[in-house]
Amino acid sequence: MEDGKMGWRLRGNDSRLHSTAMKHFALALSLVIAGTGWLRAEENQPMNSIYDIPLKDIKGQPASLATYKGQVLVLVNVASKCGYTPQYTGLEALHQSYKDKGVRLLGFPCNDYGGQEPGTNEEIVQFCSTKYNVTFPLFDKLHCKGAEQHPLYQSLTGKSSPFPGDVAWNFEKFVIAKDGTIAARFKSGVKPDAPELVAAIEKELAK
Repeated sequence: MEDGKMGWRLRGNDSRLHSTAMKHFALALSLVIAGTGWLRAEENQPMNSIYDIPLKDIKGQPASLATYKGQVLVLVNVASKCGYTPQYTGLEALHQSYKDKGVRLLGFPCNDYGGQEPGTNEEIVQFCSTKYNVTFPLFDKLHCKGAEQHPLYQSLTGKSSPFPGDVAWNFEKFVIAKDGTIAARFKSGVKPDAPELVAAIEKELAK
């Protein structure tokens, strides 16, 4: 009889232990599920800020757009042997007009379009400074499209961009707001002094 009672007590203990174990298992499972959800949420976060994208300046030194955080930027893919190359004159004028007002014009040499930027970085600097008196910052030659597309242009033209689609030719222009978002995009034929480009810059400056 005592053995029976003892057996009953053991079975009761087993039941309580089983219940406690199940509670612990449920808690652990909920934490795993919550953790998995958190990881998925992290995976779905937007791409890093445009300021976080590693660049190189025209001398091959590490650089980034973080240097210009809080300013309005105009990013242009440039080339030395293009029909639009004379836009360098207007781009430099734009730079001179706005450099003290919180606007930075930045040039990104690219040889993707008709092989119209074949030179070395040194040759590009020499051409721009002697032919067009360019003083705005230039960066290391990069790819705007294709398998080797630079992360900067992935950000500017990718599916998450407000203006998606590959850059079609040299001298396209992107206006970047003070917070690093893409505010406007203009095709190659839009000249640096075009009213619509100037208006987009002024709009972002006023914010």
